[in-house]
Amino acid sequence: MKKLAQVVLLFAAVLFSRVVHAQIADTEKYDEPYRLQVHFSPRAHWVNDPNGMVYFKHTYHLFFQYYPGGKNWGPMHWGHAVSTDLVHWQELPIALYPDSLGYIFSGSAVVDSNNTTGFGKDGIVPLVAIFTHHDPKGEQTGKDNFQNQSLAYSLDEGLTWTKYSCNPVLKNPGIRDFRDPKVCWFAPAKKWVMTLATKDKVTFYSSPDLKSWTKESEFGKKTGAHGGVWECPDMFKLTLDGKVYWILSVNMNPGGPNGGSATQYFIGQFNGTTFTPIDDKTRWLDYGPDEYAGVTWSNTGKRILFLGWMSNWSYAGQVPTNKWRNAMTSPRQLSLKNIDSNLLLCSNLVQEFDHIKQKEITIGSKVLAGQVMKGLPHQYLLKLRASMAHSFSVTFSNASNNQLVFGYNKSTNQYYVDRSRSGKIDFNPDFGKVSYAPRFSRASISDIKVLFDASSIEVFADKGLSTMTSVYFAGRPFDQLQISRQKGGVSVAKIIPLKSIWRQYAIK
Repeated sequence: MKKLAQVVLLFAAVLFSRVVHAQIADTEKYDEPYRLQVHFSPRAHWVNDPNGMVYFKHTYHLFFQYYPGGKNWGPMHWGHAVSTDLVHWQELPIALYPDSLGYIFSGSAVVDSNNTTGFGKDGIVPLVAIFTHHDPKGEQTGKDNFQNQSLAYSLDEGLTWTKYSCNPVLKNPGIRDFRDPKVCWFAPAKKWVMTLATKDKVTFYSSPDLKSWTKESEFGKKTGAHGGVWECPDMFKLTLDGKVYWILSVNMNPGGPNGGSATQYFIGQFNGTTFTPIDDKTRWLDYGPDEYAGVTWSNTGKRILFLGWMSNWSYAGQVPTNKWRNAMTSPRQLSLKNIDSNLLLCSNLVQEFDHIKQKEITIGSKVLAGQVMKGLPHQYLLKLRASMAHSFSVTFSNASNNQLVFGYNKSTNQYYVDRSRSGKIDFNPDFGKVSYAPRFSRASISDIKVLFDASSIEVFADKGLSTMTSVYFAGRPFDQLQISRQKGGVSVAKIIPLKSIWRQYAIK
């Protein structure tokens, strides 16, 4: 009977969500200026870091830093959305609200299959969220211990959450930046491992039950980039040529390769206590200015799925959207590749994007030779094949003379995105700068995918070795495309229009 009640409750919530979205779509259709059509953004209000991402019973859960009181940052909640395909999302009621211990800052969620917490009842497997309680009063009074780690659990597959009565479970030892716990199960030692951001480094803790924690080690005090505070760490495994590597990612703000926020990562080994990198190189997961706080979904097996916040703390609170502010990147699958004895992460669009693809359009020889192509769809996937013996560029434009340029500079061996004339840029002096990404591949030909949406561009070059994410705010859609006329360069170009992920809610 309890299981039946849970099923009925979940069905009712999903049905409620569909009705709400249908009503929203009937009046708004998710088509406000700049509204992304193939990326998740909340119906309204402020959003930043993705949180608590977990896969359970054929459903991907996305929680996120959310302020339901307006489009500016405020007391943080955990918003909640679910998907069965990583593309279409249903926004559900808020999962976690601030309480007497503080705001609900970033964290993670796990499937406690062995019921190590004891939260499970009658055979029900609990989902457990581990998050930072941020006490604003403690911060205001100058205390150093105003951030602590707490738990919440769900027995109805993530629909509703109960906070643990003995929170916090990991108290702050006196570090002002003590937050963003990412937890994974370390099977060899049968224990949970927490990767925690602690000012300008990462601290590892372990626990048998998610309730009692022991400090294991620290990493990063003198390794990696240190242009800002370290935040939102993650640790996961990938295999290359039969060998298992541990990847430790850390988000940092400011100090990214193109200014402001960015995600760096380290490759090495983890023995349950200590992370040991294979070298001291600083690697960046995305070289564009607008991927931050990225972390992976838990409980997805060997498939490592990543999602970031598509904005930058340099101007996140100033971008010119009205009803909502900021969004998520596309979900990406991560893998490792060896380039001249240099191990690198590759980021590629998840295969589920095939669900919204429409009939492919091959771009003809005249456009490849420089003729302007008009009438482009508002969201699409652009596939390019280019000779890397020469520089090339692709200019996206509109009738208002706004333009966004993606290209490759042979002399510097860099890809770039230029949004200096992309439309509205005067809200922040740093927004109009050109961003650059090094080319790592040595191949003479590059296969490039560009995911183009209503106010974002994501570049996946050389099968994801060089990745760039940028937002823009044009006065009207970029419905024109021009490929540079330089010798060589782009030889093949195709456009794949994409269906809007919001159309499923429209009332017919």
